Amino acid sequence: MSKILVLTEFNNSNLKRSSQELLQFAAKTGRPVVALALGTQAAAGAAQLGGHGAQEVMLDKDSAFDVYNPELFSAAVSEAIQKSGATLVLASATSSAKDLLPRTAAKVGAGLVSDGTEITVSGEDVKVKKPLYAGKCFATAVFENASVKIVLMRANQLPVAAADTSKTATVTELSFAKPSLKTLIKSVVKGASEKLDLTEANIIVSGGRGLKEAGNFKMLEDLASVLGATVGASRAVVDAGWVGHSMQVGQTGKTVAPTLYIAVGISGAIQHLAGMSGSKVIVAINNDPNAPIFQKATYGIVGDAFEIVPKLTEEFKKALHH
Repeated sequence: MSKILVLTEFNNSNLKRSSQELLQFAAKTGRPVVALALGTQAAAGAAQLGGHGAQEVMLDKDSAFDVYNPELFSAAVSEAIQKSGATLVLASATSSAKDLLPRTAAKVGAGLVSDGTEITVSGEDVKVKKPLYAGKCFATAVFENASVKIVLMRANQLPVAAADTSKTATVTELSFAKPSLKTLIKSVVKGASEKLDLTEANIIVSGGRGLKEAGNFKMLEDLASVLGATVGASRAVVDAGWVGHSMQVGQTGKTVAPTLYIAVGISGAIQHLAGMSGSKVIVAINNDPNAPIFQKATYGIVGDAFEIVPKLTEEFKKALHH
């Protein structure tokens, strides 16, 4: 039975939830699961991989992998596919993976589907459901005549159970001749935020133009800190310079699928809805009863956000911290 190779990602040596999803899904197929771990953070966290379903870990702890370089990474992934003999490769649909995996697919002659929201594996047959036209419809993609299939899944689409800490994986060094690089990454400037990335967050509180000015995002941050949530934003407020682009939810920002999405002062343009309509529960707060966001909302509150949000924050404090 052919193997499944899962590209894993770590944050401060902790295995990301999106990688846990993919490993656990791969393990449920009954096929042998190989995890690819690259860089010093991955080396420090590699012991977690067995508990989520990996039987084998291909590890390269070279610090060169601590900064994303497409040439180096595509060489490593191509090598891992070849050495593992995997016919299915799973990765999270992050911005770096969307850059890396098409290059790798071209190198190894693989078929590729990106932005999957559902995946089924039956023997060697793989089907992937993905949204098209800003989520207005869905396509089911199948692979034809592809000896290697690569699938990029959106985060928060598959269930995650607690790790089985009694299980371990065998670790092998992925050693290969590193290519001479045509590009060199001189420095990476990271954002100051230590909060969980929007695509990984389980609860998101997002703000739009209804907040009137940048300073009023403090109100959302207060609510988010009580809920253990991450703060997001609509494109309008990002374009206005109120918050950074890393907080943007929508077609030209990040696509998210948290358990709870609270939209404050966001009218709900189709581009924004495309980025968050996969949320399990959507709560909309807006003073316009005809705002399109209410069409998608599980719960809607029509009223003044400046009155409602502080009251919600207080009530959540009482309920969660009594």
